[in-house]
Amino acid sequence: MTQPVALMSSAGGGGVSAPSPSGDTSRPQMEKAVLKLYDPTPEGGSPGAERDSIAFQFNPKEVTIQKAAKWERKTAKGAKKAGPPEFSGAEPCKLTLEMFFDASGKQDGSVVKAVEQLFSCTVPTEESAGQKKPSPPLVVLHWGAIASFPAFVTSVQAKYTLFSSGGLPIRALCTLSLEEMPSEPWRQNPTSGSEAVRRSHLMVEGDSLASVAYQEYGDPAAWRPLARFNGIDDPLRCGAGTRLLLPSPEEL
Repeated sequence: MTQPVALMSSAGGGGVSAPSPSGDTSRPQMEKAVLKLYDPTPEGGSPGAERDSIAFQFNPKEVTIQKAAKWERKTAKGAKKAGPPEFSGAEPCKLTLEMFFDASGKQDGSVVKAVEQLFSCTVPTEESAGQKKPSPPLVVLHWGAIASFPAFVTSVQAKYTLFSSGGLPIRALCTLSLEEMPSEPWRQNPTSGSEAVRRSHLMVEGDSLASVAYQEYGDPAAWRPLARFNGIDDPLRCGAGTRLLLPSPEEL
């Protein structure tokens, strides 16, 4: 693996040593985590300019990251065994964490302000709305030398647990759910030059070009252009184990 999947480290030096709960006796300086907000870009990839930040009053006690791969297994009618699994793509990284805010000492509006900043991550920025491409800001979790993947906020749940005598919320626990915003450009279709990811289908027992055409395009008669696209002269030789490239309907 040459590229990080979920967390990126900006720490310099050589190799990274294994984590050790007792190792060096020197106590490093406490780094505070911060959630940085960035302008969304029109193409929806990498974040733009930094627009704001939300500091963690208390560092998160845990961060949950989920990454999954999507596999498909197609069965054939009458077959005794299931077909081979086919990798269809990687799911985006998902990150969940909590932010705790407390103003019981000052009893001011700082807690409400911080929570409103988090809620603003779920609504389009004024700039993007003005460009007719409404989009909320992108966010990146920074904690010392560690940074998360660029993401968009899918949900914010705020639970106010303490109020001043005047009813002002002065303590809140917020749960954030983030989802990865892909920053890699789409691979270019070599035949049409359009930006698309080429899908494929692995033939199993019971498959035919007509059945694949019906399954993918809703028309069994599309087997002829599908065969032509894959350079297949004799459909009878297209047996189990053959991998078909699946063009878009416009390419057939």
